[in-house]
Amino acid sequence: MASESGDVTGTEDKDYNVIWFVEACLSNAQRLQTYIEDAQKAGNADLEEFFKKAQAESRKGAELGKDMLRTLLGR
Repeated sequence: MASESGDVTGTEDKDYNVIWFVEACLSNAQRLQTYIEDAQKAGNADLEEFFKKAQAESRKGAELGKDMLRTLLGR
């Protein structure tokens, strides 16, 4: 079993994991914007729609993570 990394980061694992998840979701949503624009430039509507759906799911994940973080931090 892994030890608590809060000693290193100053943040409990349970909080750090959610913070990481939110950052990953937001970063992914931002990256997907580039892919959406590439699909638009290529005139590929199917690919554009695919990436837009993926981006929406990433945003949804970020919002869920932010809600969880508020709960964990007692706000």
